[in-house]
Amino acid sequence: MTEGVEVHQAQANSADAATTAVTRSRTSSLQAVETDPGSEEPDQQEEDSSSFHSTGGAEDSSGGPVAPDGGWGWVVVAATVLVLAMTLAFPSCIGIFYTDLQNDFQASNTETSWVPAIMMAVLHACGPICSVLVECLGCRATIIIGGILSGLGMAASSFAQTLVELYITAGIITGMGFSLSFQPSITMVGHYFVRRRAFANALSSTGTALGLSTLPLLANYLLSSFGWRGSFLVLGGVLLNCCVCGAVMRPLGAKPKMEARTGQTNNRQLKTNCLSITQEREGLKGRLRATLSTVMPFLRRHMAFDLLCSNPYFCAYALGVSWMMLGFVVPLVYLVPYATAYGMEQDQAALLMAILGLINITVRPATALVFGLPRFRGSHNFAYLFAAAVLINGLSNCICGVATSFPVLLAYVIVFGFSMSLIGSLLFTVLMDTVEMSRFPSALGLISIMESIMFLLGPPLAGILVDSTSQYTYVFFACSINGSTAGLFIMLSFYWLDRQKCREVKSSFTHKDINSLKPSTKMTIDCDYSPVPSHGNTIRDTETDV
Repeated sequence: MTEGVEVHQAQANSADAATTAVTRSRTSSLQAVETDPGSEEPDQQEEDSSSFHSTGGAEDSSGGPVAPDGGWGWVVVAATVLVLAMTLAFPSCIGIFYTDLQNDFQASNTETSWVPAIMMAVLHACGPICSVLVECLGCRATIIIGGILSGLGMAASSFAQTLVELYITAGIITGMGFSLSFQPSITMVGHYFVRRRAFANALSSTGTALGLSTLPLLANYLLSSFGWRGSFLVLGGVLLNCCVCGAVMRPLGAKPKMEARTGQTNNRQLKTNCLSITQEREGLKGRLRATLSTVMPFLRRHMAFDLLCSNPYFCAYALGVSWMMLGFVVPLVYLVPYATAYGMEQDQAALLMAILGLINITVRPATALVFGLPRFRGSHNFAYLFAAAVLINGLSNCICGVATSFPVLLAYVIVFGFSMSLIGSLLFTVLMDTVEMSRFPSALGLISIMESIMFLLGPPLAGILVDSTSQYTYVFFACSINGSTAGLFIMLSFYWLDRQKCREVKSSFTHKDINSLKPSTKMTIDCDYSPVPSHGNTIRDTETDV
């Protein structure tokens, strides 16, 4: 049908002739479809219709899905809230079991701190694997797989007999399940919302606050009732609910387009394979070239290394966020041991974590409403707010470093929780404003890899500092320096880049360009101009002469 339309349009010489040709072409195409029952076009049309009704979305003129900015998107946001509550907030409740694990395995602070460190590192390091699975299976199937892995890993960790086994089950397997669950959830929110994206991201980030306020209390209750092994087994069953959340996340893309993309990908892979076979005959040099020709497109698609060179805003944001993550989660791991070291009860220490979560639940929806105001809409306005929140978060750790009583720690939790809420509300929003939405999964995967290195180093370095000094105070002072420098770096980097961009825009309007905008005073040769009347002639005489 498309070929017939193109032929008639090529033969048409006017608009009326083109319209007539298109009508005849459509009629002949419909007749051909009726006479040929084996045609595949009706099947594709049925798939388009079913895809439209199943997702509740539409398609724009370019063929891409249109974000509904509501409707079923709010169900996706609610599911994302629960996923983030069970994944991103889960490593913080490991601090409840920190002392029991240390006593049961007779381990030092450094050895015990590897459990949450590996969990958080793998959680963020599996970004490229998650990106590949999302492209092959979709967000829904990837989230369900992640829920199964996290539940099985946490249940298996209850039978661990050594710390190494705990590193594998609770660290690697559970962390990988968390990664496969939370990253596709954030991506689905970005696809369902465009105009209300800042509000939707801030609202979905309340899931972390929900987990911070409920998981420590649940973990403390389970620990007192069943011990840490029974608690891990029950928590493994809780994590299986990620499968339910993933089941309600319906994709927006149309199926025929996914098949077209798959066909294009297969063609590219076929060309690459043919090229590889030809180059293998040239020896080792050809094999290396073939490997690079296969690896480099993969890295560009799933790791976004090219954005580090082509997008300076993304480069500054990725470096600043990665440096911030070195000490961002350390206070969450060591707050409970720090409180119990100064004579506070386990229930009071768990209450501090719950208050931290309640502050996040209160502040994050409020920030979502505030960030929707027109004054906050603009280029990189969210980036400066994010940098200020990181700076305040880093400086607040100094309060905990000098705190020795519950009221002072409560004040620290309030300030830390407020700044943490702003960071959680803006973390993905700034990234979506910095890169295109089509590159968001790969950009998130690259940042996750960079963050995982810091997550892997942060808690063990803090454990070494505690073992060498026998005090938790220096840990919070080190986190204060880390957070404040990261906030200053992001703020100054974006300010300098904005200044450079303004200078480039101003320099483009040169004096030559300004002169070109002036109206031309050159006279046209083909025009006849009347003579200018003299002072002695009247206007009527001039008109008569003309």
